[in-house]
Amino acid sequence: MIEGDGEPRRISAREVASGHFRYFDIVMVAFVVILLLSNLIGASKRAELDLPVIGLWSFGAGVFFFPVSYIVGDVLTEVYGYARARRVIWMGFGALVFMAFMAWVIVSLPPARSWPGQASYEAVFGNTWRIVFASMTAFWAGEFANSVVLARMKLLTKGRYLWMRTIGSTIVGQGLDSLLFYPLAFAGTAGWTTDAIVQVVLSQFVLKTLWEALLTPFTYMVVNFLKRREGIDVFDDTTNFTPFKAKV
Repeated sequence: MIEGDGEPRRISAREVASGHFRYFDIVMVAFVVILLLSNLIGASKRAELDLPVIGLWSFGAGVFFFPVSYIVGDVLTEVYGYARARRVIWMGFGALVFMAFMAWVIVSLPPARSWPGQASYEAVFGNTWRIVFASMTAFWAGEFANSVVLARMKLLTKGRYLWMRTIGSTIVGQGLDSLLFYPLAFAGTAGWTTDAIVQVVLSQFVLKTLWEALLTPFTYMVVNFLKRREGIDVFDDTTNFTPFKAKV
C-alpha cells in the first residue's frame, strides 16, 4: 500500500504496479465516460461559423469535449505512469467497440410498426462501420502517441515543465487523431470535399491544442492534488512502452 497525504515521492513504474490508489478509479471512469460521450454525440457533425475576416469556418462539433479525454489521459500518465494509462486506453478502446456493437444491434432490430422514431434513431446512432473504424483507429493511435510522448518527455525534463509536456504531447496525439479520423471517415463522401476535410483537420488540430493550453492551470491543479493525495510521482524509467499489452 502506497501512503498518501504527503509530499509525493519519486517512484518507478515497477513500484507503482502493485500500488492501491484512492483516485485512480475515478480518473479512469472520467476518461471512459468523456471518450464515449464525445464519440457518440459529436464525432460526425460538422459545424460552421461565420468568423470576422476569415469567413465561413468548418470544424468538428466534438472539438469542445473530446480534447478533455486527452487532458484526463495526460493526468493519468503524469500521476500514475504510462503502464496504468495504457491499461485505461485499452479499456476505453474496448468500451468504444462495445458501444459500436450495441448501436449496430439496436438500430438493426426491426422497429414496431407504430413506432415513428426509426429514421431519427438511424440518423443519430446509425454510424457506418467506416466511421466506427476511423474513430477507433484515430483514438488508439492518438491516445498512445500522447501518452508515450508525455512519459518520455517527463524523463528527459526530469519531471519539470509540465506545461511543455502536456502541450507537446497533445500536439502529437491530437494532430495524429485528427489527421487519421477525418480522411478515413469521410473522404469521398457527400459534403466532404478534400478542401473541407483539410479545413476541418487543421481547425481540429488548432482548437484542440488551444484547449490544452487554456486548461493548463486546471491540469496543474488536478495533477498536484492527485500527487499529494496519492503520495507518488511516477517516472517511467523502467517501462516497456509497447502499446500491445494491458498488464501494469
